[in-house]
Amino acid sequence: MLTRLGYLFPRADGPNESRQLEREGWAVLEGVFTAQEVDELHRELTALYDEPVDVRVDGSTEEEYLEFRHESLNRSAAAQRAVGHPRILEVIEPLLGEDCHVIANTTWRNPPGGSGHGARYWHIDAGPHIPRPADVPWDDRIPYPVFAIGAHILLEDCPRECGPTGVVPGTHRSGQSPPLEQVSDSELTHEGRSPVALTGEAGDVALFVSDAWHRRLDPGPGDRGRFFLQAHYGRRDIAQRIRLTEHVNHLSEQALDRAVTERDRTLLGLHEPGFYDS
Repeated sequence: MLTRLGYLFPRADGPNESRQLEREGWAVLEGVFTAQEVDELHRELTALYDEPVDVRVDGSTEEEYLEFRHESLNRSAAAQRAVGHPRILEVIEPLLGEDCHVIANTTWRNPPGGSGHGARYWHIDAGPHIPRPADVPWDDRIPYPVFAIGAHILLEDCPRECGPTGVVPGTHRSGQSPPLEQVSDSELTHEGRSPVALTGEAGDVALFVSDAWHRRLDPGPGDRGRFFLQAHYGRRDIAQRIRLTEHVNHLSEQALDRAVTERDRTLLGLHEPGFYDS
């Protein structure tokens, strides 16, 4: 638990869900948004799918991006209000600091049956932020630091048959990425613990630490698809990725002209799209 007094310092308070996120790597907040708020979000974000597809990675096709609408808070007032909901901030601020910010914001609309996207393999969004060998245990006297948290604001019910996000509990503390030979194994475990399905109803918010091993679980019979607003929150020290760096950066035209090689560009902050911004 953290607070910022010039620097980040440990703090003792915070709701139970903050402690669960810190310990388990996931939490589900029930009934965060009212039916009226969900209806407004649903309407505004559905309208985004009438707009052109935002293809962000060179060589990709429009079909690969049909399910997504990036920088939703820039395109929907309801989305902007949603990512700042006090109930969400109450839970994440003790872990990220009171000055944490949104680093990515994308609407997801997965069709029934599973289109193949939705990250149907175990992955982490960033990190591991504190990598270490598997045989080096963490000293539990030190609160495990959290650098980024993902939130799925559910716009429709997401029961188990709809392929909710699954998280392997405690893996954000492992210092490891998911084992490559098991990234497609739906029954992947870690230290004897099986995946947890982050099911919920419209208006609930599923939270997970970005270092935690997670994926979309396999849909089952009766799958109706998924529709949710995704927001990632990061510590103040972590750069925003809402827009591509080629569009939003701190460089003058002269500096851009002098960046000849790919390393010149990345050194100046012009990165290829990654998980958060692609």
